[in-house]
Amino acid sequence: MNGRRDPRALVSAFLGYAILVFFGLVFLYPFVIQIGNAFKTEADASANPLSPIPAAVNLAGFHQLFGTDFPLWLGNSVLVTLVVTAGRVFLDSLAGYALARLRFRGRGAVFGAVLAVMAVPGVVLLIPKFLVLKQLGIYNSYAGLIVPLLADAAGVFIMKQFFESIPVSVEEAAHIDGAGTFRTFWSVVLPMARPALITLTILSFQGSWNEFPHTLVAVQDPSLFTLPRGLADLVSGSLGKGNQYPLKLGAALLATIPVAVIFVIFQRYFIRGANEGADKG
Repeated sequence: MNGRRDPRALVSAFLGYAILVFFGLVFLYPFVIQIGNAFKTEADASANPLSPIPAAVNLAGFHQLFGTDFPLWLGNSVLVTLVVTAGRVFLDSLAGYALARLRFRGRGAVFGAVLAVMAVPGVVLLIPKFLVLKQLGIYNSYAGLIVPLLADAAGVFIMKQFFESIPVSVEEAAHIDGAGTFRTFWSVVLPMARPALITLTILSFQGSWNEFPHTLVAVQDPSLFTLPRGLADLVSGSLGKGNQYPLKLGAALLATIPVAVIFVIFQRYFIRGANEGADKG
């Protein structure tokens, strides 16, 4: 019996992998369709929209795309994403460390409020966001795009859970050496939280890059549109009649690439950080 596997186990493993491959192809097929149609002619894309193979490779959609405000939307998205990502990593880490280590009155209530915010659908907050932005005088500005996104409850939760997994003895040793609270956080604890930081960076980058509902209530000036808002205009037919599949799907493809590259490069850190936070929670 040594070296021989149970036929039922082999069949079960085969079926399991077959199901995984099937669903993997189902999820990948729309992306393949997007790539194929981005390189088609308008006529080819309209006649065969579900075919992933273009009759002939054509870059007319990309040429037309860069004749629109796409470069402006791209620049706005890069600016907003970089600032928001840096802000979230720093502020969420500070808040997470405070909730994990500092003892202050109302800490449990604050953490409960963080969890409550995570449970509230984002669409419910759109009108209050608009009213706050108007009252603060930052509606229709870069500040209106960036400031409300600089911290998020999910990031605070992730960092709190990770910081609680770090032994307190490490911080006690730093305090004995004369380090203050912020110095201990910045120089000792934060470097140890690298997996969680990378997880938070990926989530923040992806979230701010793809953010659409917030832009609806934050800006109306076309010169402040980010990629999701600009692509919504393209999809609504702002450039005229016709399906314009190569133009629209080419724009969607270019908007997808940065997030996909970031995730592929850092996915092992993302998985490690997510697992450690889940184990602690």
